[in-house]
Amino acid sequence: MKRSLKEILIRIVILFIGLTIAHLGVTLFLLANLGADPFNVFVQGIFRTTSAIPGWPLQTHGNTHIAICFIIIIALLLIDRTYIKIGTVLCMIFGGPIIDFFTLILTAPFANMNSLLPKIIVNGLGCVILAFGMTIVMKSDAGTGPNDLVGIVLSDKLKKNFGVIRIIVDVSFVAIGFFLGGSLGIGTLICAFLVGPVANIFLPFNEKWISNVVKKFN
Repeated sequence: MKRSLKEILIRIVILFIGLTIAHLGVTLFLLANLGADPFNVFVQGIFRTTSAIPGWPLQTHGNTHIAICFIIIIALLLIDRTYIKIGTVLCMIFGGPIIDFFTLILTAPFANMNSLLPKIIVNGLGCVILAFGMTIVMKSDAGTGPNDLVGIVLSDKLKKNFGVIRIIVDVSFVAIGFFLGGSLGIGTLICAFLVGPVANIFLPFNEKWISNVVKKFN
């Protein structure tokens, strides 16, 4: 069924709410400094491998990240273009600036976090907030981040539990990235095994309230 312009705008607003919450979680995860998230371990591994190639054009981690995201989008367009929506592009454009904003605000309060236990707590909290925001983005049905789409598509196509599929996807990213030279830490592993199951808990809740909001304002 074709959506009205009003419904599309409502869903994009909901997506931005989820995107902001998710990237607050990512920022906390990064400030804990216990390792990159699984997807960025993968990107780092690809970057370190390809940057050794003479004349290779993608000479920064950021350029490699964008290139991989576009490859994922193109691959999914070939598989099933219904998964790629305007929100996917918006996530790519605004994700970085949102992290920069929260980093500016939160760096000072967390600057003196030296012992391991507080770092693990902040890392875990960041993962939970990431999962909560990520499921809002998913259930906005306006699109989602390219890396998250891998888990969504596989979960839908295989008719399997998203939480389980997300663990498999994240662990695969970590394994491939580490094999190619990416670095990881305990925070990477926490993220790989925590985000999927926590997202699974939040999915029904976020689906319900988002559906109610869309019905109320549309």
